[in-house]
Amino acid sequence: MQVSSVNDVKIYNLSYGKSLPEWLSDRKKRQLQKKDVEIQRRIELIQDFEMPTVCTSIKVSRDGQFILAAGTYKPRIRCYDTYQLSLKFERCLDSDVVAFDILSDDYSKLVFLHCDRHVEFHSQHGHYYKTRIPKFGRDFSYHYPSCDLYFVGASSEVFRLNLEQGRFLNSLQTDAVENNVCDINPIHHLFATGSSEGRVECWDPRVRNRVGKLDCALSSLAEGTEVQALPSISALKFNSSLTMAVGTTTGQVLLYDLRSSQPLLVKDHLYNLPINSLNFHNQLDLVVSSDSKIIKIWNKDTGKLFSSIQPQTNINGVCVYPNSGMLFTANEDPKMNTFYIPALGPAPRWCSFLDNLTEELEESPESTVYDDYKFVTRKDLENLGLTHLIGSSLLRAYMHGFFMDIRLYHKVKGMVNPFAYEEYRKDKIRQKIEEARTQRVQVKKLPKVNKELALKLMEEGDDEAEVVSRKKKGKALPSILGDDRFKVMFENSDYQVDEQSEEFRLLNPIVSKVGQKRKKKLRLLAQQAAVSEQVPEDNDEEPEGRASSEEESSDDDKSWVEEVREQRRLLRQEDRDRRRQERKDADRNTVLVEREQNGGEECSNVAESKKTSQPQFYQIKAGEEFRSFNDMARKQKLQKTSLEERLKLEEHSETSGTADTAVGSKQLTFTLKKSEQQKKQQQAEREHHEERKKLRRSAGHLSSIRGRGRGWGGRGRGRH
Repeated sequence: MQVSSVNDVKIYNLSYGKSLPEWLSDRKKRQLQKKDVEIQRRIELIQDFEMPTVCTSIKVSRDGQFILAAGTYKPRIRCYDTYQLSLKFERCLDSDVVAFDILSDDYSKLVFLHCDRHVEFHSQHGHYYKTRIPKFGRDFSYHYPSCDLYFVGASSEVFRLNLEQGRFLNSLQTDAVENNVCDINPIHHLFATGSSEGRVECWDPRVRNRVGKLDCALSSLAEGTEVQALPSISALKFNSSLTMAVGTTTGQVLLYDLRSSQPLLVKDHLYNLPINSLNFHNQLDLVVSSDSKIIKIWNKDTGKLFSSIQPQTNINGVCVYPNSGMLFTANEDPKMNTFYIPALGPAPRWCSFLDNLTEELEESPESTVYDDYKFVTRKDLENLGLTHLIGSSLLRAYMHGFFMDIRLYHKVKGMVNPFAYEEYRKDKIRQKIEEARTQRVQVKKLPKVNKELALKLMEEGDDEAEVVSRKKKGKALPSILGDDRFKVMFENSDYQVDEQSEEFRLLNPIVSKVGQKRKKKLRLLAQQAAVSEQVPEDNDEEPEGRASSEEESSDDDKSWVEEVREQRRLLRQEDRDRRRQERKDADRNTVLVEREQNGGEECSNVAESKKTSQPQFYQIKAGEEFRSFNDMARKQKLQKTSLEERLKLEEHSETSGTADTAVGSKQLTFTLKKSEQQKKQQQAEREHHEERKKLRRSAGHLSSIRGRGRGWGGRGRGRH
């Protein structure tokens, strides 16, 4: 037995395993069963459930007791009794069977359509009657109310054979060149045929008139699909009274409501192979469709795939055992496959032991092929030092890596990292200790990072929990401390909040005010909850001596604005103090450098003379700002004087201007270029001033006598 899983649906292949030849003796079979593990694990559900070469079709009787299969070579029909789990009878035929049907509830009435146009009838004892139709047949259906057999094939006509009268009736003339399949609705007995032109024609057997036509070929093609040939109808199946499934030769399944000409759903098998079988599973609203490669089980309302089965050989037909999860397939292989899917339904009554068997297998799952191998990538091989094995038989390339024996992998990994087991053991012990600690009484511990923030969150969480506990229908919100998304914020020091930073100091007043408002609101809610428990909630008046919420909010807004302004003022003051301190430190450093250089030169007069005659050089350290060595007081005095006086002073000192920068003092010398008219005007003003100085009269004789008081001649006012 083989177990597979597709879409988490377990599929048990009960026919998997080796088959023992019939000519082996019982003793030889027992010896092989002891030696071969695959023979030991196989389950022979029905004895000799196979054909000599190929099985073409398989069906189950309506009472569920008999399974009939047609195959070759030689052409034959086999009947299996499920109550005895063995072959009941086998009948050989003259030609291959194209299609067959069971007319009774058991195997007593059978009809076979052969490839040589013959129609053969079998009763319980064996062959009963044989006749021939005018054209080669491809499919037929039985109409129970009128006992008519409808044959379709390589003709535009649908031949009718009445079994009650024993003669052919008038044929139904279709518009198709050839008809491939046909089916009759089990409820209202509508007859439908599928043509090679991709059309489905529906006929009413009571009046023998066509009542509808569907063009399925165009509906099965999606936009942008390359069409090599016109899709033909290869399968047809009715379900209930209004649903019809149509399979095409290009691999599409179309679900129709008989009241509409457009399909409800189009399911593509994506293999571009003809659909050869269609079945409905009404318990779960599923459709079981198959082509020669795969069996797909999907939802008939949404088209979503439920599961799929892909046998090793091509599929000729599928039969679903009624009201169960068992499927039989006719294959291009001697063995007929039996699949059991517990998700579809229970096992049939005659093999109910399968339910217990599958439950035991699910409890103790067997190892699959890949359990003995380890998938490794190229990077893993480099870490293990096994890159030299690439290309050898020890590594089997698969996708983006390799498969290697699990024993070799464990052996090499143990050599590369011999202490891996010890580390694993320590981790397990640590985890056990941590699990035991969680069962003890928990003490609130502050984290190492952001302790103030954690304490604040704890206090707010306690306040919220207290308020929520007072409410009957309240639910507490999750805390940040218990959320794994914010765990790093209290573990990594890079997330430490800097309370001295400018951003924090500017935002802290706002955050603190919001926190205060929140605490005040929580206290207010707690008080209201406490009062509501004692006093009825009819009094909505505001207590006296208490400010309204609008006034409180306006006062709070003004207060945090003032705090933000104060913080900005303090930041500016600190910035100025810092700059002033940096300047002082820079001046102090330059003075120290000057003293160090001058200390060695004061010991001799020669060095003193060199010092006065030669320019002095000063060392500037990296990162220090260069400052001028002139007197700061003199510079401040010069800054207060007018521009004219400063220019005159610079003319006397033979410099026009100096500028102190980080790389030293720079001297700028410049002269103002005057026009001829300005020069003549200045010269005329200068001569005028000289002339006025010569004509100036002395006023020394008008000086007052010493010792006299104020007033006229030193006398008092009013005296002359």
